[in-house]
Amino acid sequence: MRKLLLDIYYVWINELKVVFRDEAVILLFFIVPFAYPVLYGFIYNNETVHEVKVIVVDDSNSALSREFRRKVDATADVKIIGYAADMEEAKEAMRRKEAYGIMHIPGDFSKRINTRQQTQISVFSDMSSLLFYKAMLLSATEVSLDMGAGIRVAETGSGSREEDAATRQTVENQWVAMYNPQNGFASFLVPAILILIIQQTLVLGIATITGTHNDKKRFTVASHTAQGKNVHPVKLTVGKAFCYASIYMLVSVWALRVIPYIFKFPQTGDPFTIAAFLMPFLLAATFFAMTLSYFCSQREFGMMLFVFTSVLFVFISGISWPWTAIPDPVKAIACIVPSTPGIHGFIKINTMGATLADVWPEYILLWIQAGVYCIAAVFMYKWWIRNYDPEYKGTARK
Repeated sequence: MRKLLLDIYYVWINELKVVFRDEAVILLFFIVPFAYPVLYGFIYNNETVHEVKVIVVDDSNSALSREFRRKVDATADVKIIGYAADMEEAKEAMRRKEAYGIMHIPGDFSKRINTRQQTQISVFSDMSSLLFYKAMLLSATEVSLDMGAGIRVAETGSGSREEDAATRQTVENQWVAMYNPQNGFASFLVPAILILIIQQTLVLGIATITGTHNDKKRFTVASHTAQGKNVHPVKLTVGKAFCYASIYMLVSVWALRVIPYIFKFPQTGDPFTIAAFLMPFLLAATFFAMTLSYFCSQREFGMMLFVFTSVLFVFISGISWPWTAIPDPVKAIACIVPSTPGIHGFIKINTMGATLADVWPEYILLWIQAGVYCIAAVFMYKWWIRNYDPEYKGTARK
């Protein structure tokens, strides 16, 4: 047992030296995970936007369309700055940044309403900020619901004020934004992005280290046979994983506790519960990254192979799109990526105040992933060294 611990410690320390001697790895392990959360926090710092400048194309020009325009302009989130004769003129106004959105009312708007048919309003937004689209969509939706209620009252005939009120709103309701009181975009999205940043920088950093060994044929450095050591792949894998995970314990404190505190994102979870949940996540993400890294035959391959997966992992995580609406085959793929249960569990604990028992399925899945990817990384390491390290003997020293 003593030799086991000494060998793991030896690999741990030597891997730390490898990390701090490589400028690219320092960039990926420290600079990027420390800077990116700040960048995302600043981008969405306002959380909400108001008085978004919108230009209207009203092909109907009827009393109902004018009422719709007037009510949209009266909302807090949208400000109609003018009217365009056609879509091309409106697009030109957006290109000049005079407006950040277009609202198109079709020519048959009034006719379809008066003949009891469904009509629609088209909303086009400048996607330089998703907040513009959110503001326009919510304003148009609220006005359409209000006008629809008014039309129902008019169709049912005149009644008392109480009867008309009951017709407009059969069931009284109140909008309450749970766990996100300011209804902000950053409070909803950034916590998920922070978890993904931890995973992706781990993947890119470890891939850079492995790709460097492959590129420069420094396999004896990776297996430590050059130093007279014959360390078993299990000890190599565990020692390296502890090195990376220990570094990311500090990164996680910055990304998941300090950044939300600085930008005042919702934080209702117990810090000890979050720490207990992050333990299997960091191990799963580390072994996952180590397994993938052995496919990098050159130093730069990690960037080409894995950077594009960031957007993919966000979409399949069930944050940007409802988890219940994701097809089962895509869910199965999502569940093999540590960021998926990591995002779900962290948001439940940190934002919703869940306990470890409440996130037990995600917690167990992360431990399973850590075990599976640890075994995969050991076999990948063993195969890699035996095939490419000419000095490796293939047996561990007793």
